[in-house]
Amino acid sequence: MVVVIAVAGWKGVRGLIGLGVAGAIFFGFMLPALATGRPAVAVALVGGSAIMFAVLYLAHGISMRTTSAFVGTLVSLLATAGLGALGVWAARLSGLSTDETIALAGQSEGLSFTALLTCSLVIAGLGVLNDTTITQASAVWELRAAGPHLSRWDLFTAGMRIGRDHIASTIYTIVFAYAGAALSTLVLLSLYSQPLDLLLSTEPFAEEIVRTLGSGIGLVLSVPLTTGVAALTVGSAVAAASASATPRRAKPAHDHDHG
Repeated sequence: MVVVIAVAGWKGVRGLIGLGVAGAIFFGFMLPALATGRPAVAVALVGGSAIMFAVLYLAHGISMRTTSAFVGTLVSLLATAGLGALGVWAARLSGLSTDETIALAGQSEGLSFTALLTCSLVIAGLGVLNDTTITQASAVWELRAAGPHLSRWDLFTAGMRIGRDHIASTIYTIVFAYAGAALSTLVLLSLYSQPLDLLLSTEPFAEEIVRTLGSGIGLVLSVPLTTGVAALTVGSAVAAASASATPRRAKPAHDHDHG
């Protein structure tokens, strides 16, 4: 915490406040709602949207730049949830691959573990999604400042060039984050010396594959979505050009009469 404040200053303080609000939403709303059997995907979308709203606006302030990132995040959350639910259904996952979920099944009635698996996929992707969308929105705003005569299409294509580089590095983050979180399970399964195709079809492996694909595709989609929203909402080329061409008013010189 001290390091964050020392390096990021006031913006770091606001980021930590946003993290506190996110924790309050997660522990105060999402966990109780899931524990009482509320629809897990709906809880993930409502809670995730509230978290992203708090985190983005507290850390980056109220502006069209932040709003474009927020809109891109919302649409990407919907895409991630839909892709996750589709992946869980297509892979015929039960969501009962760990001792914790099996124990929870004995304690909770009416809880859909397939929906809970989709919910976990959405929550796991919140952080990296936030990073990607605000970066893309900021890139478009900086491109407008540097090139006031660029058309909105030019802004979009230039922003996408930046976004492609960001995607390439962020996908690695998702894959290795999931692999690290499930490392003990993956090592245990690998000790069974099963063929690779059979090993990949086991539920723990299949869950990680679905999580990685769902979050990864949602992340990739967030780049054109956010870049497009930002290119549409950033100031017009004419206004930006006029602002950059307007000379600053010089301070009037003061004549001093020493006579």
